[in-house]
Amino acid sequence: MKKLLLLSVFTLFIVFKSNAQEGIPVYFDYLADNYYLVYPSMAGIGQGGKIRLTARQQWFSVDEAPNLQTFNGHFRVGENSGVGAILFNDSNGYHSQTGFKATYAHHLQLSGDFRSLNQLSFGLSAGAILSSLDETEFRSVIPDPIISGTKNTISYFNVDLGASYNYLEFYAHVAVLNLLGTGRDLYTAAEFDNLRRYLFSVGHIFGRGDFRVEPSVLFQMTEFTEERTLDVNAKVYKDVGNATVWGGLSYRRSFDGAQFQQNGTFGEQRLQLITPIAGVNINRFMISYNYSYQMGDIRFDDGGFHQITLGIDFGEQRQNRFDCFCPAANY
Repeated sequence: MKKLLLLSVFTLFIVFKSNAQEGIPVYFDYLADNYYLVYPSMAGIGQGGKIRLTARQQWFSVDEAPNLQTFNGHFRVGENSGVGAILFNDSNGYHSQTGFKATYAHHLQLSGDFRSLNQLSFGLSAGAILSSLDETEFRSVIPDPIISGTKNTISYFNVDLGASYNYLEFYAHVAVLNLLGTGRDLYTAAEFDNLRRYLFSVGHIFGRGDFRVEPSVLFQMTEFTEERTLDVNAKVYKDVGNATVWGGLSYRRSFDGAQFQQNGTFGEQRLQLITPIAGVNINRFMISYNYSYQMGDIRFDDGGFHQITLGIDFGEQRQNRFDCFCPAANY
């Protein structure tokens, strides 16, 4: 019983932190050349456009397990502008959120030769989120006045800002998500309004032959809870005929932990995720899969988190491609 109680406390700790991250959760599909989903400044980064569809499912053996679907597209408009849009649906038990974002980005080419990628970009996303709590299945022997027995839904507006610098095979991105701090007011209990998150990532692709290596890191922090996590990533690319096969590994670790007691001893567990990812680009089409496994003594289930990404690139002409191996910018 004590172990179950401690597990419940730990679960509430994780849920509390995740509630501070309203909007699209930052998982690992950004490694599938899907940086626009995280950074608005990447809208229309190249001379063409991209469409990405993702689906994520956690813990297949757990009812009402968290799941996420996203659909986004972005493309170049004129010489220096990019536009994009994102649709997403995120469900976790009785709580769900559905949202839409529209993006404008401006790109400054710092090199005289347009084929040499040296670009500073700024982006702004504005969108609305519908957040719901389904209480229709809540049951209590003694009536509870704070339970309405209905499906409660509210909406709110927020803004994301981002900046990116791409120089040949090097890139760096920064973003502030939920800049306005506006939050949901879905429960009768007091809720916080500060949902701001700060993201920073940097990476470089080494090698110009048919085999290349890409190390990168992504740091994120939630302002209200001061939660901080770091992703350390490594990817490899191999050209095979008219296709590029790639794979990699990501390790995410939280700087914050939760204390627990088990078998009379105390310990502290930090969020740790190991995520292998693999994919292939064939002409203009892309498919990838990643699997996240949570490390540590306290877990809901031995199963991991599955995510698949489908994509298509469109629009550019071959003569307009940048002279670099930079998959985020070349289509």
